[in-house]
Amino acid sequence: MRTLGNTLARKSHLLGAKLRTVRKRNGLTLEELSARCIQLDADSAPSMSYLSMIECGKRIPSPEMLELLARVFQRQPSWFLDDSQEDEAPELRAAGRRGSRPARTAGATALPLEPAFLFSRALLQAAIPELLSQTGTTGRQFAHLLIRSHQELSRNDFPDLERAAESVGARQFPLGVEDLQRLCRRQGLKLRWFDRPPVLARDKDREVRSVVRSFYEAPHTVYLNRELQGDVARLKFDLASHLGHKVLHGGDGLKTVHATGGEMGGSPESGASTPAGLNDRDVLHAWRDFECSFFAGALLCPKIPFRRFLSSERYRVEAGRKIDLTPAVVMRRMTKVSPYPYWHFFDAYPPGYLRAVYRGNDIPLPWGNMAQVTDPCPHWAVFRMLNERKERSTQISVLRDGQRSILYCCHSIRTHDMARNPHVLSVGIDLMPAMIANGIDATEQVEAVSAACLANRGQAAIPAGAARAIATIAKVLNIAWLEDALENPASIICPRSTHCQRAEACTGGASRAREIADVRAEILSRPAKR
Repeated sequence: MRTLGNTLARKSHLLGAKLRTVRKRNGLTLEELSARCIQLDADSAPSMSYLSMIECGKRIPSPEMLELLARVFQRQPSWFLDDSQEDEAPELRAAGRRGSRPARTAGATALPLEPAFLFSRALLQAAIPELLSQTGTTGRQFAHLLIRSHQELSRNDFPDLERAAESVGARQFPLGVEDLQRLCRRQGLKLRWFDRPPVLARDKDREVRSVVRSFYEAPHTVYLNRELQGDVARLKFDLASHLGHKVLHGGDGLKTVHATGGEMGGSPESGASTPAGLNDRDVLHAWRDFECSFFAGALLCPKIPFRRFLSSERYRVEAGRKIDLTPAVVMRRMTKVSPYPYWHFFDAYPPGYLRAVYRGNDIPLPWGNMAQVTDPCPHWAVFRMLNERKERSTQISVLRDGQRSILYCCHSIRTHDMARNPHVLSVGIDLMPAMIANGIDATEQVEAVSAACLANRGQAAIPAGAARAIATIAKVLNIAWLEDALENPASIICPRSTHCQRAEACTGGASRAREIADVRAEILSRPAKR
């Protein structure tokens, strides 16, 4: 121990530089690193100011403190004393520094607008309504697609909405129903209650239960379904959302009704008879709904306090019950406040529609919110759970997309909306950037998991080496359900079942050549006949 102490004294400046590098590479502030240390060992944990002095070379950590820091980042203490300067991984340099948009992880795939004259504003103004009309897409659906793309390209960063919520709630966390009612009164809002049971409504080609939860009546009245009195988490969200409308838009009433289930829940003010096409209020209403929803999340879960809460709970979604937050609010906000940016979130309804999507990584969509695809891969956890009675699932997945393999982990929960319709919420992360950031050969690990799955009909126990790498990342990211996933077999998933990579295709067909491109590739791969 004395030898280690002498070494620490000689290499304090190098140690500080390496600590700063690994901390920033994992997106942690000094405050968050101190909190992580306190979680592991309160007696040896350094304060935020002491960590800053260590990084600047002005203080030398004790051997016990160095071992604690090594535990946080899953390193050996000797790593901090190694003379070699570990440069940032090439993959991370290419992706850009934190705060800029990584090149590989855009949720929305960019389209080269060539030839440019065909993408002029005048032509698009004429072509988009025709496109929507011919495909049967409503203006509200198209508006939500635009907003989702904007959200993903913006990395879910809307500082004006964050500041507006913080100015109203003063970062108080958690907020109770009485706190929200007090904030409503302060903004001049009046609350009125109504009784309205669920009714049957159309959802594409079937009937589902639908219920009106609440709505805003200009200039200052919020009407709430009395059923919300027995559902505190949803009541809090509705109050926060309507409060956002008052703060952001002066309560002008241009906001859709909060409803659940079917076309009423998807586009409540237009009903099932909504014609395809775009009208002047579709985008306005959809954008305002998004703004109010984001405001509600920021009000109920202010960034810094909620980030601390998630860290203390190791990102367990179920911890939201302690403070009366719905799993949807916890998952959505998790993707925003986490220091790790590579998240995705799905809210799926049977038989296969996505009501909400966020992709801070480049994960493909198993299906969309405008139409149910005919060939979904049945091995996505979010899809499989729509047809199961299982309440939750945690899964490591290798997504095979052509020649590319990517490693994901998701945590999915089967729940019910206020009208008692089942749906599945799923939040997940891309594991590969975290591996790269922590010096792990991500390609080697994903290929090991992929090979094991392909050798065992698409599903297999995670190989020991990959399991150790994932366990390391779970501890560094401080995500409990990532460790839980190691107890379950990993699974191969694909963008579509017609592109299945398994030895026995999902659809049961013997041939892989189901599309023209597949036929062409198959012909070119065979020896030419003379």
